[in-house]
Amino acid sequence: MIFESYGVMEEHGETFIGSTNYLLRMLAHKSPSKEFVEPQLGFVCHTDKSFTTILHQNHVNGLMVETKDGDWIHVDFPSPNSFVVMAGDALMAWSNERIKSPNHKVVMNNNKNKNETRYSLGLFSFYKGILQVPDKLIDEEHPLKYKPFDHLALLNFGYSVNIKDYCGI
Repeated sequence: MIFESYGVMEEHGETFIGSTNYLLRMLAHKSPSKEFVEPQLGFVCHTDKSFTTILHQNHVNGLMVETKDGDWIHVDFPSPNSFVVMAGDALMAWSNERIKSPNHKVVMNNNKNKNETRYSLGLFSFYKGILQVPDKLIDEEHPLKYKPFDHLALLNFGYSVNIKDYCGI
């Protein structure tokens, strides 16, 4: 869908689809114990190193996303059948920053979560090979911002490396 919207499906779509790996992880975040009145960080602020991330959770909310203005908003899943799709750092680099990778974190609140554990599933997609910005996404208004990079090699650095430091121009 993303490749089609940028007009690069014919040129890059099949190669990308054939070289994509997926990782499905189950995550658990416990509510803070009763003596904690203040919300507790369940997972640190970060961006995903994946190309895309699809999240699903049980009824216990905790996901927060940072807006462009620097405010943090709670992401409440409207129904048990809802998913959240987020761009990862690899998609941000591939799209030459037309699509941003959002900062996000998990915050557990004892009052709202009623001592329940937040379970979520994360489906992360990764490109096996060298990712580069398609020529169609480079122009005067959008000069090249990232060098070609090995997506799986980026993962070896974990969350300690910023995508711009890794392959930015």
